[in-house]
Amino acid sequence: MNVPFLIAKRYFFSRKKRSIISIISNIAMIGVAVGTAALIIVLSVFNGLEDLIREIYSSFDPDLKITAAEGKSFETDTEFMNRIRRTPGVAVVSEVIEDNALLRYNDRQMVVKVKGVSENFFEQNEIDSSVVEGSSDLYFKNAYRALVGRGVQYQLSIRPTNHLVAMQFLYPKNVKFNPLNPEGSFNSLNIMPGGIFAIERQYDDSYVFVPLNFAEELLDYGRRRTALELKVGSGYRIEEVKKELQQLLGNGFKVQNSDEQHTSLLRAVKVEKLFVFITFAFILGIASLNIFFSLSMLVIDKKKDIAILASMGATAKTIRNVFLMEGALVAFIGASYGLTLGMLVCNMQQTFGLVSMGMATSVVEAYPVKMEVSDFVFTGIAIVVITLLVSIRPANKAAAMSVTENI
Repeated sequence: MNVPFLIAKRYFFSRKKRSIISIISNIAMIGVAVGTAALIIVLSVFNGLEDLIREIYSSFDPDLKITAAEGKSFETDTEFMNRIRRTPGVAVVSEVIEDNALLRYNDRQMVVKVKGVSENFFEQNEIDSSVVEGSSDLYFKNAYRALVGRGVQYQLSIRPTNHLVAMQFLYPKNVKFNPLNPEGSFNSLNIMPGGIFAIERQYDDSYVFVPLNFAEELLDYGRRRTALELKVGSGYRIEEVKKELQQLLGNGFKVQNSDEQHTSLLRAVKVEKLFVFITFAFILGIASLNIFFSLSMLVIDKKKDIAILASMGATAKTIRNVFLMEGALVAFIGASYGLTLGMLVCNMQQTFGLVSMGMATSVVEAYPVKMEVSDFVFTGIAIVVITLLVSIRPANKAAAMSVTENI
């Protein structure tokens, strides 16, 4: 029989408690419940945002991306490409040349990211499903076509249906600039717009996809590539294929999975989530101060009960545990209500989208949420630690109380 728990439960549910103690205990429970619910909801929102980032970029990012460890490009040849293609688990290898260039259309111009891709590029991503106008085909009737981001289209007023006006790309040559003939210091190539894509503003406002041969000629890259983008075959684990490729290529190359291609952004979300957890844990600590006050008043109210228990043989540890259990009951009930409320709100947000993102450019209408077991575990641990800290002093005070003075 757990005597301290039985006595603590008796104190907690007793109707004879002084009203002020009961009020403070209820306030403590409400504070813990609200703080716990808020913490679960906010952490779930951060989880949802993290998944949303992955979902947005999944249509653009390959399973694995090979880049140079130093510099922005590397040399390739047939043997090098065949070694990568023969690696177990590699299903598709797309060659990529990416660099900045000046784009002119009619009387407007802007700097864009030109991404030259090989013909199998669309076999490993979903960009073609993001085309909102025209076609994703970069080769049409033996002529090159460009796939333009919607933001670039808006900036330059590009019309894919206008077959009379071409887009002109300018890229500086590796020669000394001649002020008498500035146009001669640039490579210049024309290409017709074939389609418009819309993925995410970061890409829509700057990217233009062109055929690999067009990019080679415009940018003077020859056999150099800025990246190789790989699709991993079904039945293979991405991390295993990544490890094998890294061993094959050595330290001169970086092999990155989808998360590693956006390390800074995902790390920022995780750091913000950590600081939010710390902040709300601090708020929970402040809310739990009411537990301290209610226990302190309960110790004063139960002086005679404590003295009687001590005279009957109860040890200081037993008396201390009574009040620790009392604090734990208040925190546990409040936390249970809070966790339940947090789960309910998150489920309603997932089902009905109660809170909107409030942005016209957002790819989703409502805030995404995702509940994770680890959030509940860490929240529970935080509540246990906070409750223990605020309950120790009143419990020790009760255990040190004199029997003779209070009998």
